[in-house]
Order: sequence, then C-alpha cells, then structure tokens
Amino acid sequence: MPWFKKDRRPDEPSEKKVRTEGLWIKCDGCRQIIWKRDLESNLQVCPKCSYHFRVDARTRLSQLLDDGQWTEVDAELTSSDPLGFVDQKPYRDRLAAAKAAAGLNDALITAEGKLACRPVIVCAMEYKFIGGSMGCVMGEKITRAIERALESRRPLLIVSASGGARMMEGAVSLMQMGKISCALMRLDEARVPYISILTDPTTGGVTASFAMLGDFNIAEPNALIGFAGPRVIEQTIRQKLPQGFQRSEFLLQHGMLDAVVKRPELKAWVARALEFLCSPA
Repeated sequence: MPWFKKDRRPDEPSEKKVRTEGLWIKCDGCRQIIWKRDLESNLQVCPKCSYHFRVDARTRLSQLLDDGQWTEVDAELTSSDPLGFVDQKPYRDRLAAAKAAAGLNDALITAEGKLACRPVIVCAMEYKFIGGSMGCVMGEKITRAIERALESRRPLLIVSASGGARMMEGAVSLMQMGKISCALMRLDEARVPYISILTDPTTGGVTASFAMLGDFNIAEPNALIGFAGPRVIEQTIRQKLPQGFQRSEFLLQHGMLDAVVKRPELKAWVARALEFLCSPA
C-alpha cells in the first residue's frame, strides 16, 4: 500500500464532464440522433428524413405570422364545467392541471397578425391541453374569430391538432360542430377566405366539422387525419385497412385534401393561396 496520498482541492473535478444533455434528440421517423439547433432551424422538421415533429400553438403562430408577432384575443375564456363531470378525477382538476401545464385557459389560441403583409386571423390548437379537444370554449373562440373575420373581411386560418370533441362536456362539446359550421357558412356566403391546416393528429369531431370545410384543406406530411381510429374501423368492417390509411398522403390521393405541404414551405403556400382568394393586399 503506498505511503503517500495525493491531495485534491475540493473544487477540482474528479473527471471531465461534457455538457451535452438536452442538446440532442432522437428522430421518431429515422431513429437518427439530431442536434436540436438543426431541428429548430428547420422548423422542427428532421433534416435527415423530413419527419415532422409536433409543435405547440405558440410555435405554430410564430412560424406562420410575420416576424413571429401577433395579438391574442379572447384569452380570458375558460370552461365552467357545465356537467360537473367526474371520471377518474373531477374535470375541474383536469382543467386546472392542463392550464398549469400549457399556460393557457383552453386548447386554442386566437391570434390577429399579418401573413406576408396581409392581415389575417389565425386559430391554433394546443394538443398538450387535454389532447387539443374541442369543448365549449374552443367552439366559442372559433365562432368569435369567424365573426371578426366576417366583420373585417380578413382571411381566417385554423390550424387543427386535436383528438376530437371533449367528452367531459358531453353534448355541449358536440354542439360546437354545428355552431362553428353554421358560422363558416356565413363566412362562405360573404366570400371571405378560410384555409384549414390539418396537422398530426386531427381526428374526431374536429375532422367531422370545420377542419374539412376550408376553401383549401391542406395538411402536413404523414399527419394522422380521420374520424374514428383505425382499430375501431377494422373491428367494424372486419377488414384489414390499406397501408397508410388515414395519413395525409392517402387522403390527398383519394380527394379529401387539396395539398400536402411541408412545414418549411407552408407559409409561402398559404400566402400564394390568399393571393388567389383575395384582392391584392
């Protein structure tokens, strides 16, 4: 046993540590490791396989609107829990937890801003808020956005990312499908443009109503879009579904979408569509 001992200063590390935690992420598409800065610079699209990561509502608005600037309206609206619903825990507790996690009062942000110098109104859904589900607040906020678009004749964009109607609000949530659709009919009669952007996932009552009622219905690549889930459909029709069923490319091929647009090209595509639909800005 050695008779000497090397003293180490308390502030001297025992080994070198490289701070790399949080700088890399594994792509769910190609399973490759990506530097987060490369992913962010490519609008959360994998630079190796073009897999589209999900983005939150605020990020979506920053990507679409000029200089990432917008004004939020109707932010104060919140659900009153009309049914006093309780399952594994009270709906009020779910709402409180979702508000704390997402920093929003409900699953949708209504924003006013400019896209390619043209004033627009954009509704963007937040999937982290109870799966982006549509309740009475979302229905009211979208209807108000339609009324603002109708009054000011500004184009309307709705970016969908939702699991469908919020069943904790029962029939109240289902009524929002008809409420929003009727408002969109008035917008159509006034010939004010409405572009629907469907992202992963867009399902249930959202797909069955306003998400498919745009003057243009466009989607991001490989987005899950449908009403019922594939497993439910297979069990109902007792047949195996085709490859890629309910993905955006399949829907485009079968005439349910007007275009599938990659996220880095989305803003320019929408700007061109608005030039076609509107008078010059």
